[in-house]
Amino acid sequence: MKSLLVIKPSSLGDIVHALQMVQAVARQRADLRISWVVRDRFAGLVEAAPFVHEVIPFRRRDGWRGFWHLLCELRARRFDAVWDLQGLLRSGLMTAAAPAPKKWGRRDAREGAGWFYTDRVELPVGNGPHHALQILLPFARTLGVEPRLEFPLVLKPDPAFPWQGFFDGDPRNTFVIFTDSRGVGKEWPRYGELTELIFAELPDSRVVWCAGKATTPDFTPPPGRFLNLCGCPLDEMIALVRQPAVFVGNDSGPMHLSAASGNRVLAIFGPTSPQRFGPYPLESAKHCAVSAPGGRLDRLEPMAVLTALRELGARPVPPQA
Repeated sequence: MKSLLVIKPSSLGDIVHALQMVQAVARQRADLRISWVVRDRFAGLVEAAPFVHEVIPFRRRDGWRGFWHLLCELRARRFDAVWDLQGLLRSGLMTAAAPAPKKWGRRDAREGAGWFYTDRVELPVGNGPHHALQILLPFARTLGVEPRLEFPLVLKPDPAFPWQGFFDGDPRNTFVIFTDSRGVGKEWPRYGELTELIFAELPDSRVVWCAGKATTPDFTPPPGRFLNLCGCPLDEMIALVRQPAVFVGNDSGPMHLSAASGNRVLAIFGPTSPQRFGPYPLESAKHCAVSAPGGRLDRLEPMAVLTALRELGARPVPPQA
């Protein structure tokens, strides 16, 4: 087998998990040529992976016309195998369009996507809950490869940004706080209070705020210790969360990317499960999840988060972690 088509168009966190699994495969199968279908807004992240040879953009905003053009492009190609890591109708149709003798899809595929597979990949053994990344790892075995994740996820260097000097110094004293998430119900509302506590209780600390939407803090930060990059473009956000620092944020794609990059990560959870969606692996000395009482984010106190941050920063980390 020489050519593999990976279909994982979205979302950011799911793409990060898929990249981690595919990186493990590529390191054991240097002969494999990997193509990847991904939404155009996330294409830059996949293009930064040195083990992905070709990115095929899915222009979702072009509607059915753009989708039809993608199907025609896939139909004109030939692959030795296809992995549908998404498991939805749209990705199933992409799988159907791509000529290949073997088409592997998720056992838990929905919306009829399973009709387009030649084989289904079994879920991890046991009752779970299974982490989103654990569900993808068995795909590696379809190529005769035992998945062995290695950290960090190695990507090509980011372009230079003027704020990079802010990260000079001990990464444990610099905090990247990601204040939003894909769903409003997963957003903790008290990052301003937490940031004030960090400044007051950790004298050498510096804080960067980042989010998809523009956000202005309701406090006056100390000079030289705060950087607000909320509302920055996606490529800049991707570069930011890969910087050496302690990441603090909701259940979100940037949280998963920072964890995959080898950073210390504190993830805040409300209605979703850290066992399924926490920084992987959750038992790593670099990772921590704080769950709100009763799943209610409004009940999570900033001091509890600061206490967890202090404990995370004090953990000894093995050199290979």
